[in-house]
Amino acid sequence: MARAGEVLVATLDMLEDKIRPGVSTAELDAAAERFIRSHGATPSFKGYRGFPGSICASPNAMVVHGIPGSYRLRAGDVISIDVGVTLDGWVADAARTFPVCEIDARVQNLLSATRASLDAGVEQCLAGNRLGDVSSAIQRVAEGAGLSVIRSLVGHGIGRNMHEDPQVPNYGRPGKGPRLEEGMVLAVEPMMTAGRAGVRAAADGWAIFSQDGSPAAHFEFTVAITAEGPRILTPWHLPPSERPRPAIREPAETAASAG
Repeated sequence: MARAGEVLVATLDMLEDKIRPGVSTAELDAAAERFIRSHGATPSFKGYRGFPGSICASPNAMVVHGIPGSYRLRAGDVISIDVGVTLDGWVADAARTFPVCEIDARVQNLLSATRASLDAGVEQCLAGNRLGDVSSAIQRVAEGAGLSVIRSLVGHGIGRNMHEDPQVPNYGRPGKGPRLEEGMVLAVEPMMTAGRAGVRAAADGWAIFSQDGSPAAHFEFTVAITAEGPRILTPWHLPPSERPRPAIREPAETAASAG
């Protein structure tokens, strides 16, 4: 999973360099697919329950599950990019919300506080803690900064499959829920709005928007519970010089056929 995470982090780095006004979300998707496959991995989202893209690209009031398409980024936008990578049968999942040029103070607070809530949740990913310790830490930081927690969207366990038990809400009570055990891996992913918490589904059956049109943010790590504490398997937060770099491998489809 850590090796899948290396490919994923490198994919996000590559996409960050391409995020600028005028770029379409379809162009970002195509670049991500080429990059992931060039490392012998596959984009986990492509074809998952019929999803057509290799990434989820969700601008502004779109919270998650945006299908890449003709939308072109504009200065002042934010864009949430969610990526899944499967390598050697193991899955990693992570997301970041990127500003497009300068953003206003309200939106900057949204991004900063959602990111801080992720850190607070990860700090509680300790063997012996309860899942509610993770969820309540996220909620406390986000709501303390004036954000609304989207309660209908949650994180999840992850491993051989993209979505495994348990669900990881972004709200809860400390000391409640399943006990965290060494060897568990969680996709911890705060999803917040700068307005109200209500959401609505798009006609395409995938995209989720804030109901009041307020901007949304989404940050995610894949986190392993270890005896030494939480291990982030998708460490996009590290300085570029400290991020592990994946080796170029035979493309996944060629490797499979050589099998």
